[in-house]
Amino acid sequence: MDGTLTRRRTSAAHLTGARPDDRDLRRRRLGVEPFRPGLLGWIVPALATLLAAGLRLPGLGRPHLLIFDETYYAKDAYALLIAGHELVWPEDADTAWLAGDPAPTDEPSYVVHPPLGKWLIALGIQALGPESAAGWRISAAVAGTLSVLLVALIAQRMFRSVLLGGVAGVLTAAEGHHLVMSRVALLDIFLMLFVLAAFGALLADRYQGRRRLADSSPEAWLAWRPWRLLAGVLLGAAVAVKLSALAFLAVFGVLVILWDLQSRRDAGARRWGAAGLRDAGLAVLTVLPVAVLTYLASWGGWLRSQTGWGRLWHESHPAEGLGALVPDPLRSLWQYHLSATDFHTGLDAGHDYASTPWTWLFMGRPVSFHYESYEQGEAGCAASRCSQAILDLANPVIWWAGLAALVLVCALWLGRRDWRHGAILSGYAAGFAVWLLFPDRTMFFFYTIAYHPFLILSLVAVAAAVLRTGTDPARFSSRAIRANRRRNTVVVLCFLLLATAVSIFFLPLWTGETITYEQWRLRMWLPSWI
Repeated sequence: MDGTLTRRRTSAAHLTGARPDDRDLRRRRLGVEPFRPGLLGWIVPALATLLAAGLRLPGLGRPHLLIFDETYYAKDAYALLIAGHELVWPEDADTAWLAGDPAPTDEPSYVVHPPLGKWLIALGIQALGPESAAGWRISAAVAGTLSVLLVALIAQRMFRSVLLGGVAGVLTAAEGHHLVMSRVALLDIFLMLFVLAAFGALLADRYQGRRRLADSSPEAWLAWRPWRLLAGVLLGAAVAVKLSALAFLAVFGVLVILWDLQSRRDAGARRWGAAGLRDAGLAVLTVLPVAVLTYLASWGGWLRSQTGWGRLWHESHPAEGLGALVPDPLRSLWQYHLSATDFHTGLDAGHDYASTPWTWLFMGRPVSFHYESYEQGEAGCAASRCSQAILDLANPVIWWAGLAALVLVCALWLGRRDWRHGAILSGYAAGFAVWLLFPDRTMFFFYTIAYHPFLILSLVAVAAAVLRTGTDPARFSSRAIRANRRRNTVVVLCFLLLATAVSIFFLPLWTGETITYEQWRLRMWLPSWI
């Protein structure tokens, strides 16, 4: 789209005889025209964020149980608070925990996920206490709510539209998969938040870098890039939640190199390839160390301790050769990671709700985090039989339309080479394709939350294309363009209303509300959802 605007304006200048100076020409070619959404550009994302908070915070303590993997992460978070590293818990630990009497052993526990996500869960436990279910879930709810604000602002800036930013925010706020993952104490919502924030920082770096090139020489050095450094911190934090974020680190690294090359070329640099690769070298020398240091900082509790699992491995394994240059605690940490990598790649235990990545595309097997059946008179059940469920099920309209939108975005990218379409596809591919490398590993649908924002952005990209339909001034009159814009806006808003209505229908399955068994069955659209 930026390139189309540039060509039109350059042609208009040629026809009128205008002769823009080099700086004006570079600004048009680089597409750095200012976007000023005004006060509405903050009000609309804020309203979407309030909607997200209203759906995520009420009833956060229901049910007062350790559901699914909360039994690991909540207790690990508490252990981090008291020991700085994970501890082994006795067999009846869940009962004591729910009674408000957590009592881990002194034995260090072997875990395979980095600690940052558990430290974030620990913040809620520290604030509200381990006896409160809301305490071990509040951090996830805050992370999910913040991600709605980020999605809205990113979409607004990418597509230069307050309306589309609002669409992105509302779709994310009301979407069930995102809602459920924001209301349980699992790690993946934090992974998603850091990945999304890093993507937003890289977008800000792209805009800032292109503005600087427009106002200076096309060959100018762009050494100080604070947004890129922030992206390095955020990507390091994402890896510190789950190691699968390494895929985003790699893909986003390639993405920014391509952006730099294109920026130099658009700016008119004579040796744009060399200048772009110089930018890439600076990025590697600055961003990667920042990401590594951020990751190591997340292990601070383990490194400071003398009792963490494998912490003293180096004492029985003296350093040899170049290994003597590495501090002993880091050698032990490296050995820990080698062991965790073997575990991740070799995990093939069966599970009722395990699924393969190809089934994620159409939501073939959502994960049941909690299910209880009640007879009449139990837990407020007024029917002969009732159900209470927390099912990690996405809004079917959003998820299935998102899959179709991804296909369309791919076609649009191939046809127009719009950088925004490529950016959306890169984020989705980084989160999805990494799991194809381990076909025998036990995997779950909730892993998809890591690239959920990019599915939403693909819907927004298609909505942007819909809004542009019939608005070319070279083909349509002003009156026709106004009519087409009204029609297109109504189409986009109708989809938003349909998606919202479907979310209202499925809401009881996402928030653990007690409903009749017949109502529960009515929402089981596919046999594989049961």
